[in-house]
Amino acid sequence: MTRNQKTMLLNNVEALIKKYDVPTPRYTSYPTVPCWDVDGFSVSQWIRAVERCFDESNESKGISVYIHLPFCESLCTYCACNTRITKNHSVEENYIHSVLNEWHLYRYIFGAKPVIRELHLGGGTPTFFSAAHLKQLISEILKCCTVHPQREFSFEGHPNNTTEEHLQVLYDLGFRRVSFGVQDMDEKVQQAIHRVQPFENVKHVVEQSRAIGYESVGFDLIYGLPWQTQASVADTFQKVIQLQPDRIAFYSYAHVPWIKPGQRGYEDADLPSDTVKRSLYDTGRALLLQAAYHDIGMDHFAKVTDPLYVAAQNKTLHRNFMGYTTSQTNLLIGLGASAISDAKYAYAQNAKKVEDYAFHIEPQRLAVVKGHINTHLDILIREAILSIACNGTLEPSLYEQVVDEKEEKQFHQMEEEGIVVLNDLGLTVTEPGRTFIRNICQVLDRRMHEQQHAVQFSKAI
Repeated sequence: MTRNQKTMLLNNVEALIKKYDVPTPRYTSYPTVPCWDVDGFSVSQWIRAVERCFDESNESKGISVYIHLPFCESLCTYCACNTRITKNHSVEENYIHSVLNEWHLYRYIFGAKPVIRELHLGGGTPTFFSAAHLKQLISEILKCCTVHPQREFSFEGHPNNTTEEHLQVLYDLGFRRVSFGVQDMDEKVQQAIHRVQPFENVKHVVEQSRAIGYESVGFDLIYGLPWQTQASVADTFQKVIQLQPDRIAFYSYAHVPWIKPGQRGYEDADLPSDTVKRSLYDTGRALLLQAAYHDIGMDHFAKVTDPLYVAAQNKTLHRNFMGYTTSQTNLLIGLGASAISDAKYAYAQNAKKVEDYAFHIEPQRLAVVKGHINTHLDILIREAILSIACNGTLEPSLYEQVVDEKEEKQFHQMEEEGIVVLNDLGLTVTEPGRTFIRNICQVLDRRMHEQQHAVQFSKAI
């Protein structure tokens, strides 16, 4: 990056933020779910894709399993995940029954013993479930499976209801990483998003996790929430840094009230403007860098001792529907209501409503209701987007295969703006350009461009 490019970028950063703060996917997949060709998909094709991917990669890489546990006792209005709000814990047993039935169907499709490399519990609130029920679920999932020696088992915990029993039971089952949904530590912001959790609760559960032996404790934080200010974000990060989490995801708030009506509990005027929102991120990021955290990419930070940082340095970082991961698996099986699976050659999503999901599973059929079969070009573009998102680069050979004339023109414009560098080594994202990494990936998103008036995403910045 030349001195002139750096000067131009610094002088025009506000204009670039306005230009690139547009609806943009988070690229945990390509094509993204709203752009799937659902008409060209069938469950029988999906099963063949699973069989093929399993046969090609199970022994060499293992597989990933994501279990969606959608229940929460109260609605957090910032959340765009698929959730079911209830205080009735009797739902746990029936839901576990459905998930295990689904897993047994996939076991039959595999036709051989799966090697579990990666296992993640997400939600919803996984710790809505009792420790005993989680033990029942995970024990059955791991039965008649081989656990990879480099396994990565993790779960999302709520600081207010994750008990020492939860932590111990999951640790005994092989879990070594936990991520707590902190979001923000300002009381006014917490009340606005219905996520009130005192600092003392977070501190207590972090100390319990470390005492039990968890090797990586992560926090999820959000910028762009209603009533956030630079001062409140700075205070949040000063408290966060006291607890020294191993990794931090600092996400942009996805304001999608057309999808999640709960977000209509506050007005657009209560949200920070695009430039103010970016300043909130810059405030948090600066404090993290000062505290010896490293920017991994796309809003993720880690200490040098965390496997995520090591993978980023070794260029072995991977990204899938669970976000950034160190496991380079090709097959991800999503279990539970709304869960998405990835078999490299195809994607599939389960029925979203808990009742619909259970209805599909009971007759001994998969709960898949839609999906997408990847073309050869889809697979190439996916590889290119992954390379940019994980490594900040795009090799010349792949660049030549996926970049057309229109896209190359956009990349040259980004080069003039100081966001990327184009040369004989291909494409490289500049350090300041990391702010716009979702936009860089979007240049290659032909499926989205074809349907640009038909889909909506949260804003990139």
